[in-house]
Amino acid sequence: MAYQDQITQAQILIEGQNTWNGIDPESVARMRLQNQFKTGLDIARYTARIMREDMAAYDADPSLYTQSLGCWHGFIGQQKMISIKKHFGSTKRRYLYLSGWMVAALRSEFGPLPDQSMHEKTSVPALIEELYTFLRQADARELGMLFRDLDAARKSGNMVKEREILSAIDNHQTHIVPIIADIDAGFGNAEATYLLAKKMIEAGACCLQIENQVSDEKQCGHQDGKVTVPHEDFIAKIRAIRYAFLELGVDDGLIVARTDSLGAGLTKQIAFSREPGDIGDLYNGFLDCEEITPENCTNGDVVINRGGKLLRPKRLPSNLFQFRPGTGEDRCVLDCITALQNGADLLWIETEKPHVDQIAGMVDRIREVIPNAKLVYNNSPSFNWTINFRQQVYDAWEKAGQDVSQYDRARLMSVDYDGSELAQEADERIRTFQADGAKRAGIFHHLITLPTYHTAALSTDNLAKEYFGEQGMLGYVRNVQRQEIRQGIACVKHQNMAGSDIGDDHKEYFAGEAALKAGGAHNTMNQFAA
Repeated sequence: MAYQDQITQAQILIEGQNTWNGIDPESVARMRLQNQFKTGLDIARYTARIMREDMAAYDADPSLYTQSLGCWHGFIGQQKMISIKKHFGSTKRRYLYLSGWMVAALRSEFGPLPDQSMHEKTSVPALIEELYTFLRQADARELGMLFRDLDAARKSGNMVKEREILSAIDNHQTHIVPIIADIDAGFGNAEATYLLAKKMIEAGACCLQIENQVSDEKQCGHQDGKVTVPHEDFIAKIRAIRYAFLELGVDDGLIVARTDSLGAGLTKQIAFSREPGDIGDLYNGFLDCEEITPENCTNGDVVINRGGKLLRPKRLPSNLFQFRPGTGEDRCVLDCITALQNGADLLWIETEKPHVDQIAGMVDRIREVIPNAKLVYNNSPSFNWTINFRQQVYDAWEKAGQDVSQYDRARLMSVDYDGSELAQEADERIRTFQADGAKRAGIFHHLITLPTYHTAALSTDNLAKEYFGEQGMLGYVRNVQRQEIRQGIACVKHQNMAGSDIGDDHKEYFAGEAALKAGGAHNTMNQFAA
């Protein structure tokens, strides 16, 4: 609703009450515009539509892929979206990612934990709610500044400026964007998955990512020891999430089905099979088995019948069963096809390296069955991007017969190679990785899971080195505050960022001339006005 229409509506409402003296219609309109989304479900429905539209746009043109960064605090997510609006003028096709790894490492009451689903499940919806609280506050802050500019234009009689600001208010773009939220392996059985999914959706999540590992043995996708579950178990959890979306009226909600099968060599259970060739039989077909006879069975053997033969799956002392080596890609493709055929919207394939051709090879096989299959891909900090891409270039050059004698493949990470032709080509491949992956490998959404974890550590290290060293206060001023001022970083005015000016506006609405406001002449934030 346009700003003036909001005022008119509020005025009609107020005039219908004979005791609401002092309630100003324009102030009501401003507060309503600053709080566009009343509930998390409002956000989930709004952002689900955005993702669906973006997916359709990508299907028509793969250059229109989407991106996100993982954020472990509401302030980090808020500053990211403020920065995107400042630099690009629009938040379109830019999302947030909520990483279970960062929740475990940074947001658990137990303190830092590994990515093994040991953190409190309630901390995940709590972070979703926190992220959207900060994004809504970013809306309120930006609109509040526009309202102040509008008042100043009216006071000075500048009608051109007034019309310009009114247009900016009516066309204001919210900081609210989709969050792809990590529900790990569901934190239990399908009922537990459903209950947690509801809380995450109610907090505002329109898109949930779930993986096919067992809940009680869950590992980070880039570590060893991953254990997958049979397809029927995973499908039940996909259905549980879909039921949660439908129950809450988020009919466009999205599910990302993640497979860890490429790096997972173990399963906790043998799948139930009704007949040869069904999904359980296909899953069991990847087990590492040996043929046995009743005579050479040993105590406690688990035996399966395939094609009239008795087979003994290789079982470890941990009571886990082992898959045949080299079957990871085939299992991964089957996982993806099965997930999409049973309610998932997007895929996530956890790979051991960022290699477009490897990813594309699997996606090509999936698309033979599901032509519009699309990926969410983790541009992970667990990859050493520099060494991976330098080795990819080295191997490509060597295969093409190009002279690589000046390079030592095992030492390509060395700074000695930073200015080399090989390093420059590798960096160019890194630069275009997202566009290349979107075009060739069906990657609709590129994310970095843990970037703000690493940037916080790096910037803190640099500040500590200088501030506690010879540079003292100059280490902060030169490398932080001076850069904030010159680069127009919003939080240089940290009182404004924390809501002080919004609070002053409210004080004036509530108390008029009697309001005791913080933003007076003696507020030191005025030093940053220039």
